[in-house]
Amino acid sequence: MIPPRRMFDVFGERDMVLRKVEELVECEVIVRGNEITLRGTETAVERAESVFNGLVGLAEDGHNPTPETAERLYKMGDGGGGREVLGDVILTHRGRRVAPKTRNQKAYTDAIRKEQVVFGIGPAGTGKTYLAVALAVDALSRGETTRIILTRPAVEAGESLGFLPGDMMAKVDPYFRPLYDALYEMIDSTKFQGHLDRGIIEIAPLAFMRGRTLNDAFIILDEAQNTTPQQMKMFLTRLGFGSKMVITGDITQIDLPKGSESGLHDAQRTLTDVEGVAFVRLKRDDIVRSDLVMRIVDAYDQAQDEV
Repeated sequence: MIPPRRMFDVFGERDMVLRKVEELVECEVIVRGNEITLRGTETAVERAESVFNGLVGLAEDGHNPTPETAERLYKMGDGGGGREVLGDVILTHRGRRVAPKTRNQKAYTDAIRKEQVVFGIGPAGTGKTYLAVALAVDALSRGETTRIILTRPAVEAGESLGFLPGDMMAKVDPYFRPLYDALYEMIDSTKFQGHLDRGIIEIAPLAFMRGRTLNDAFIILDEAQNTTPQQMKMFLTRLGFGSKMVITGDITQIDLPKGSESGLHDAQRTLTDVEGVAFVRLKRDDIVRSDLVMRIVDAYDQAQDEV
């Protein structure tokens, strides 16, 4: 039975959430008023019940479930656990809530909150960078950090930086578009520009980190698979007092010259047992983009296995 005051929240506008649940579950869903009857195998009924319990719980917590919410709950197979994952809202901007959508993403956000250095490793579309940026923006808004520093290696991919127009920052600007895109979704453009002008948010190539000590900062190194072991060591040893580092990367997308070792791969081997350093590995099931992205990742993985 669904509390009458939560009927609209659980079923969604024009019953879109209910329709999605009916599409997903492998049992019959009969709705009479605020009562739901499920008919089918015991396993199917239990799974459908967990989805509805998760939807009700999220609605009770003040969230507005969507068809995507129902699908996430169904894939997790546990309405209670799904409620904990999807209900962990990092921040809200312009009515849009940023929250983990899978158990591994929840583990990743929890690790970032707890540890000083966190490596998020996984394929494209798993939210590695997006969630890290959201946590950085939230920390800044709460006064838990005084600045955000975003960096990445400017690995040349088919076109020399020397032949691109503009000064050095103009040359590397295209490399940072994904970071800018994430920030624009979480901070008003005027405020964002003000933060850039005052150095509260700094976006710079990894080479610019050399010789610095970064205190009271939330630092994100993106595309870390394209660092060398020497660059990775240089970056990690910039860590100062009151700072947090998040390193993201995908070891299947290394653009370094053939025969060069990735600093991310080396860090996995070297730092696994270091206290204060956490590694969270995201998988294809954590991809939150189009289902087509999952199929593309699978196709490349299969091709790699056949080489």
